[in-house]
Amino acid sequence: MQAKDLVQLAEQFGSPLYVYDAAKIQSQYKRLTDAFSKVEKLRINYAMKALSNVAILQLLRECGSCLDAVSIQEVQLGLHAGYSPDQIFFTPNGVSLEEIEEVSAMGVQINIDNLSILEQFGTKHPNVPVCIRINPHVMAGGNANISVGHIDSKFGISVHQLPHLVRIVENTKMKIVGIHMHTGSDILDIEVFLYAAEILFDAARSFKELEFLDFGSGFKVPYKKDDIETDIEELGNKLSKRFNAFCKEYGKDLTLIFEPGKFLVSEAGYFLAKVNVVKQTTSTVFAGIDSGFNHLIRPMFYGSQHHIENISHPKGKERFYSVVGYICETDTFANNRRISEINEGDILCFKNAGAYCFSMASNYNSRYKPAEALWLNGEGHLIRAQETFEDLLKNQIPLPVETAAV
Repeated sequence: MQAKDLVQLAEQFGSPLYVYDAAKIQSQYKRLTDAFSKVEKLRINYAMKALSNVAILQLLRECGSCLDAVSIQEVQLGLHAGYSPDQIFFTPNGVSLEEIEEVSAMGVQINIDNLSILEQFGTKHPNVPVCIRINPHVMAGGNANISVGHIDSKFGISVHQLPHLVRIVENTKMKIVGIHMHTGSDILDIEVFLYAAEILFDAARSFKELEFLDFGSGFKVPYKKDDIETDIEELGNKLSKRFNAFCKEYGKDLTLIFEPGKFLVSEAGYFLAKVNVVKQTTSTVFAGIDSGFNHLIRPMFYGSQHHIENISHPKGKERFYSVVGYICETDTFANNRRISEINEGDILCFKNAGAYCFSMASNYNSRYKPAEALWLNGEGHLIRAQETFEDLLKNQIPLPVETAAV
């Protein structure tokens, strides 16, 4: 997409606005499948928590993707978007047995990540095929918030508890059809990922009726110029060889599953916000925009860096700005960032805004959630309208007049 297209969309649909480039999502999906083309059975389960707009789910379904859901509501969204139950994989954490049973009854593949629920579910439903999530105790990348395979993580069953796990399976006579791991996001060292894969292979040897191995995802994407990223092609070459060798050893062609979210949609996303005010203080020039961490929390929550461009005047003289929001908190998107000269009314564009951006938005300060648009075949399509005051009131129940007057 070009800057002029984004400016036109901001004029058409208003700001703040999320825009997603369909062609980028499609090319990322193809890049991943091409990297693992030497694997006989490959399945991509898009991690829909990254961006769960129904139009995006439909776009990925057309690419051939399945879904990875972490809540019953995500499962329902996937079904609404046209996915069949067998195309959805349920990988929750810390949910009740009742939620798992309800999703299982829909015909969705379930993935269990703790011994307590595994034993309860296996005792009640021994004939329902189950996947088990293993914690390999490997720190594959990212900070503590996004690395979920380390020893203190709440996710998964410790690989050191494998004997206990096997005993539960034997006692309940439940059917284990898959083993899963997810080490976390922003994987940089492929060798560390391959090391974790060996732990998964070792765990898989304890189960004789497997149909698939799920290696999670967490592939890093570049967030700024010359930023490092996961070398998907190298990973595809090395892991494919090792996976094919394991299948031969196991005596069966298993399905290799990945559950990418950020890799597929992050770089396709742009967040557009209008500059409300340019404020000069004794030491800083602030560019205050019509948004805040209620719309894009990642810079404040994770310390993530999103490249910011002034797409209204992209060739202006660069100056240093601190870009801040309109929330009644410290919501700083960038400190002393070089950006083309900003004037009030300009549109700023935040790059890499496709993953964990809108999906983490809130109504803090009673602000409306922004609109979303999809750039498809050279045209902009509104795929979510901006909220209204009626949306804020929708589920609120006021006190009766006589009570409120007391």
